[in-house]
Amino acid sequence: EAVPAVCAALRPHADPLHKVTIIPRGMALGVTQQLPAEERHSYNQHYLDDSLVVMMGGRLAEDLVFGVLSTGASNDLEKVTATAKSMVMRYGMSDKLGPRVFGHDQSQPFLGRDMGSQADYSDEIAREIDDEIRRIVEVAHSTATRVLEEQKDNLWKIADILMRRE
Repeated sequence: EAVPAVCAALRPHADPLHKVTIIPRGMALGVTQQLPAEERHSYNQHYLDDSLVVMMGGRLAEDLVFGVLSTGASNDLEKVTATAKSMVMRYGMSDKLGPRVFGHDQSQPFLGRDMGSQADYSDEIAREIDDEIRRIVEVAHSTATRVLEEQKDNLWKIADILMRRE
């Protein structure tokens, strides 16, 4: 939890850090909680980029500190992937693909139909969408890696405090 906490504290557009605990909560083994400083009705690209960096922190810590990946960061990876996908497909936040929305929402849960979306783009565009999602996730991963490397001493201090105070 020290890595996402430090990422949250150091990213200028991330929500402020509220609480960090290593006490398991539900399915989570620990929690890094952020609370917005003000009410939001929309999110800009800087905010979403910084949110991705924070979410990548937990997985990155497992890999770099313990040298092995586990299922512990699976929820973070789901959120990272969904956010990056929305940035590309719904919010037009891709310089490569431009300000477009990809896929028509076919959600009609009250009619007993499956929720999903219908592709309105070619296989070539689908590959470009995948490439852009991958690029956004890799940038977040690289940024979180840089934070971890620059703040390694502080991360160990925070981890020690978390172990003592939970």
